[in-house]
Amino acid sequence: MLNRMHDLLRLRTTPALFFAAAGVILLFVVATILFTEPLSAATGAASQWLMVNLGWFYILGVTLFLLFLIYMAASRFGRVKLGPDDEAPEHSNVTWFAMLFAAGIGSILMFWGVAEPVSHFGAPPRGASLGIEPESGAAAVDALNFAMYHFTFHTWAIFTLPALCFAYFIHKRNLPPRVSSIFQPLLGKRIHGPVGKLIDVVAIIGTVFGVAVSIGLGVLQINGGLSQLFGIPENAGWQLIIIGVVTLIAMISVGLGLERGIKVLSNINIVAAVGLLLFVLVAGGATLYALKGTIESFGTYIFSLPELAFWNDTLGDTGWQNTWTVFYWAWTITWSPFVGIFIARISRGRTIRQFVIGVLAVPSLFSVVWFGIFGWASMDIELNGSGGLVERVVDDGDIPGALFELLSHYPGAWLVSVIAIAVVIVFFITSLDSAALVIDTMANGHEDFNPLGQRLFWALAVGLITATLLVFSGEGGLEALQSISILIGLPFFVIAFFQMYALRRALREDAGELPAMRTREWRRVLPPEEFIRRMRRGSSDRYEYADPADAVTRPQPRTEVPVMRDPYVDAVPHGRRRPRRSVTLAGRTGSRRLPARTPEEAPVRERLPLDDVEPHED
Repeated sequence: MLNRMHDLLRLRTTPALFFAAAGVILLFVVATILFTEPLSAATGAASQWLMVNLGWFYILGVTLFLLFLIYMAASRFGRVKLGPDDEAPEHSNVTWFAMLFAAGIGSILMFWGVAEPVSHFGAPPRGASLGIEPESGAAAVDALNFAMYHFTFHTWAIFTLPALCFAYFIHKRNLPPRVSSIFQPLLGKRIHGPVGKLIDVVAIIGTVFGVAVSIGLGVLQINGGLSQLFGIPENAGWQLIIIGVVTLIAMISVGLGLERGIKVLSNINIVAAVGLLLFVLVAGGATLYALKGTIESFGTYIFSLPELAFWNDTLGDTGWQNTWTVFYWAWTITWSPFVGIFIARISRGRTIRQFVIGVLAVPSLFSVVWFGIFGWASMDIELNGSGGLVERVVDDGDIPGALFELLSHYPGAWLVSVIAIAVVIVFFITSLDSAALVIDTMANGHEDFNPLGQRLFWALAVGLITATLLVFSGEGGLEALQSISILIGLPFFVIAFFQMYALRRALREDAGELPAMRTREWRRVLPPEEFIRRMRRGSSDRYEYADPADAVTRPQPRTEVPVMRDPYVDAVPHGRRRPRRSVTLAGRTGSRRLPARTPEEAPVRERLPLDDVEPHED
């Protein structure tokens, strides 16, 4: 029946994946509208239970992802190409970074760049445990520490891990662009069976919800900015209009494709975002203050990173971390498959080391600069200026309006705020555009002959889920987005641990197992007097010795220094039958042992002066 419906609609996809994911999405929308209060209560209770009992798992998991990526880049596997061994990168470094920024975290920086530092400045996360007073210098330092912790290396580790797995299995092993392909070393051909399809359905649904949460945050910020500039009310009606406009523009971009759509928008928007960053740095009169604070904050963040990476608020138990860090990690990992596949598509031809450094480090350093400048510009207004940010963001709870409150203290505030709204809109258009392309690719398992209607459907699906979460859920607003993110994020964390194992296993299988390092061997050295005794021993000597002829009185090698060989050789010559597989990994991957030396090739023992000592004869 699914196949007939698939052909009737003139689709070009996997019917089981497409209709299962679409059915769950439509069921969620209908159930949320019809059973708003019961579903909202159940979602809230489940997310609260996860935050209280499994928040530590989210914290530990992301830190382990980061450590694994560092290991992969530093290991011998860092030289492995993501694609054919002789292929050059597809995009230039500048274009590559611009596309990373726009499709990954650019929209998030616009939303949280001011809101997070100001929130923690007015209500320090560790205020009670460390004695940090709100709105103090110590609160400013700690606020920037947490902002950088949330949006630099750890956040990009969540994106980089699936992106690296996708890049390897898609470009190196030429598997379909699906999450199930990462499990090929574990499942084999069963990635096309029920288990593989279940993994892909969960990934598609989670990606739709994760992107919807991001779009929802953008809608709240756009609505807040329009309210401040034009007096437009912040209500469900205007939020639906904003969702419709963003979705429509994204669908146009989807129709244009990657080269003419996302790539052009990304290059334009990165210039606009950098321009806004420089405006905040220069126009506010606190240029030196912001630059010094940014450098200092990066240092304190690096110094505090080991503590923050494992901090679980055990003693304070205030619940703060559940609504901030746990929410961030769960939300980020839900849309990591979309970001991962998109990054993998534009990263063909790079080595694993280049990939990890580029995807993990470069955007993270940009986030450091972004939060440093916006954060210290906000601190300057609060500590040295007229204030007002804490009152609006913390006291009134208007997190979406934080950026526009900051810009209101700058010259040309109205025009700059309009530009900022445009930048936010373009960032979310590129996110929705990219998500539609990637979700369709995940459902199809290929990138050829994909009907435009399928991609447009996924863009509409994301817009529909966004509207449902913001307008029709019982909680509404940021609370609804947080609850659904924490629920959807749990299976993605479990999947991520299997991804790490599968990637390393695949690399060991494809690159081969290096043999143990060979070194030359040395003869046993004895003190000269003991050597003489053993050479002259008589029948009355009651001690048993090894062969005295094998001992020496000064260090002497037994073998020569091994000669290095080329490890990249075929395991079996062409045309010959493969020998019986060994149970060792080296045998399975084709690594050869060092050739054994013949007796004629063994080095001759050096003759020593004490060798002339004659053995004692009774």
